[in-house]
Amino acid sequence: MRRRDLLAFLGGAAAFWPLAGAAQRPKVPTIGVLVVGAPGSQQFWQLFQQELRALGYVEGQSVRFEFRSDEGQASRLPELAAELVRIKVDLIVTWFTQAAHAAKQATREIPIVMALAGNPIETGLVESLARPGGNVTGMAAVGAELAGKCVELIRDMVPSARRIAALVDAPSPFSKPFLEQIRLGGAATGTTIDAIMIGSVDELDAAFSAMDKARPDAVIVQPSLPTKRAAELALKYQIPAVSINRFIVDEGGLMSYGFAGAELYRRAAVFVDKILKGAKPADLPVEQPTRFELVINMKTANALGLTIPRAFLARADEVIE
Repeated sequence: MRRRDLLAFLGGAAAFWPLAGAAQRPKVPTIGVLVVGAPGSQQFWQLFQQELRALGYVEGQSVRFEFRSDEGQASRLPELAAELVRIKVDLIVTWFTQAAHAAKQATREIPIVMALAGNPIETGLVESLARPGGNVTGMAAVGAELAGKCVELIRDMVPSARRIAALVDAPSPFSKPFLEQIRLGGAATGTTIDAIMIGSVDELDAAFSAMDKARPDAVIVQPSLPTKRAAELALKYQIPAVSINRFIVDEGGLMSYGFAGAELYRRAAVFVDKILKGAKPADLPVEQPTRFELVINMKTANALGLTIPRAFLARADEVIE
């Protein structure tokens, strides 16, 4: 080969090599994250990312995120889910039942991992826990059953309790099993259940004002409602507030009984890892929490003038003094 032809060949090859290298670079998967702006969403986001890092994922290098929050306005969820589909994320992780439903309505192709969803069979997210079918899998919170258990716990904590209000987030798909289980708990304990349906967060103050007239012995708050405001209003009207979400206790509510969220959020990252490595959501059984926590706020009990039986306090996993 003549020197002039050799130089021309090498020059052409040099121009080609960077393109070839770029073509061989593996695609960095993009994970869409859709959350309800409720207490706990920040903890989920922190722990989920932390677990992904432990599994070897580095943001910007081996994974990218597109994070979306409804910022407390659940009506925005369908629009946010559709946006994630439009930008062609590889997978969607959802936090809270409404977010999972919005994602499922937006796509039947993109895999969806529930980091937290209440009763996914009853709400239509999966066909069964063992065989989810479709494009949805992840962690089920069994929250409705826990809400029913709260009726029993309220009766154990306040033996004189005979009437309990259920504060229900009516637009949420979780509202039906949530209320059904509370009513079952009422029937089992001989407790009257008053359902108070909330169409939007703006109705929360009016709901507590109405409760002030009925004077229930306690109120069970659906976790998708603003638990901080609910705890404030419950103290104002001197009504013990209970939820399956422990954040209500941190914010001034009386008691919570629910799953350990950290366990669910970390397991959600494991589901993501399996799917990114080729597993199909339909083949990954939905998992349920294995650890539950009873938390009591004694500051609130004192403010409400309640005397909590010692035997009941001994059952608590945590007592806030």
